[in-house]
Amino acid sequence: MSQSTPFTLFVDEGWRREEIFHNSFLMKGIEHDEALDFCVKNSDNNGLPPIAVGPNEGKYLQLQAKAIGAKRILELGTLGGYSTIWLARALPDDGELITCEFSPKHAEVASQNIEHAGLSSKVKVLVGPAAEALAKMDSAQKFDFVFMDADKAGYPAYLDYCKTLVRKGGVIIMDNMVFGGRVSDPEVKDNKNIDGLRKTLEDLGNSSEFEATTLQTVGARSWDGFTFVLRV
Repeated sequence: MSQSTPFTLFVDEGWRREEIFHNSFLMKGIEHDEALDFCVKNSDNNGLPPIAVGPNEGKYLQLQAKAIGAKRILELGTLGGYSTIWLARALPDDGELITCEFSPKHAEVASQNIEHAGLSSKVKVLVGPAAEALAKMDSAQKFDFVFMDADKAGYPAYLDYCKTLVRKGGVIIMDNMVFGGRVSDPEVKDNKNIDGLRKTLEDLGNSSEFEATTLQTVGARSWDGFTFVLRV
């Protein structure tokens, strides 16, 4: 979903045209969203990589969170807080979003953007390795929704923590699971990101605690995909 794939891909003009066409109907007003615009500009001005989800993907995450009535959301990989803002807007007044970011600089910029969007009361940014943050969380306080868009090598460990941190019926969206076709390519070897994604698929396939399916995506920026996971 995001363009956080470290490789260049051919983007068919038809993919781009179709995305723009659909967005013209379904994303009306997004160009006038001051908080999101500030988030993008402030992230760019601070040198953050342009790898956040697109607005259509942000809205998809928001709608998924709304659809299940999420009150507690976990995000792994904050970057500049663009997806964080989309997700936090899905929460009720008493909702909470915890987002984990490894880079102190990214976390600082994200906090600025979240504050500017008026969402600081709902969002807590944790700085440091996601696995360490997850290990310290109270398993009695379950999450309803998880968006995973961090270090792909860490996905298997993050998924394992979700067994205790996510409620039954909760949803996990794992981004960049197709990686431009690299995941299925036998020629791609000794790549920690790809190895992590392959292990994640293996773990999901053998799990009695999750049901999952992967959807490939193409659009204005890349060929990728996400895995939709249900905690059963």
